Amino acid sequence: MKSITINGTQRESVGKKSTKALRNAGQVPCVLYGGDKPLHFFAPELAFSKLVYTPDAHTVVIALDGGESFNAVMQDIQFHPVTDRILHVDFYQIFENKEITMEIPVKTVGTSKGVLNGGNLRRPYRKLRIKAIPSKLPDFIEIDITPLKIGSKLYIHELRNDDYKLLHPDNTVVCQVRRSRLAVVDEEEEEEEGTAEEGATADATATEAPATEAQE
Repeated sequence: MKSITINGTQRESVGKKSTKALRNAGQVPCVLYGGDKPLHFFAPELAFSKLVYTPDAHTVVIALDGGESFNAVMQDIQFHPVTDRILHVDFYQIFENKEITMEIPVKTVGTSKGVLNGGNLRRPYRKLRIKAIPSKLPDFIEIDITPLKIGSKLYIHELRNDDYKLLHPDNTVVCQVRRSRLAVVDEEEEEEEGTAEEGATADATATEAPATEAQE
C-alpha cells in the first residue's frame, strides 16, 4: 500500500488556547494512539490534502522535527461544520507484525454482459473493511464484472484472499446487475432459460408416466 509522509512537530502544550492558536496559524492538532502513550503533535493543513481528499487508501509516516518517525493509519478526522476546514486528526500507530483494520476501495474492471444488454450495475459497497498486517494491505480490491449477466450477483465469499480477511458476512452482495426497462436477453441467456424449461418439462413427463400406466 502507498504511504504518505506528514511532517509534524510535537506539541508542548495541549490546552484550548494553544489549540486555537495552532488552527489560526493554519496548523492541525493531531494525536497518535497505539503506542505506550498518546503522542500530541501538529502539522500544516496542506499536508493532509493527499490523505484526506482522495478515494484511495494510504498508510502514513509521521515524521517529527526531533527525528522520530512513526508508521500509522488515519483513524478519525473532524471538519469545521461551516468552512469544512480540518480541525483535528487522530492516527493509530501500526506495527509490522500486528494486524490492523482498514476500509479499502473497490475498483471494477471489464464490462458486464448484463450492462451491455441494458441492465443496471449496482454497487452497494464502494469500500470493503479488511484486516491484515501492514505489508499485506492492498491499495484496492479489484473485481472483474465481465461475467455478470442480468440478474447476476457477486458475493463477498467470491473475493476471499489469503493476504487479508474480509470483515463482511459471506452472503454480502458486493455488486449486481439488475434488469431495466430497456434491457434485452442475449442468445446465451435465452438458451440457458430454454434448456432449463425443457429439463423441467421432461421431469414432469417422466413423473406423470407411471401414474398413467397404473390407471390402465
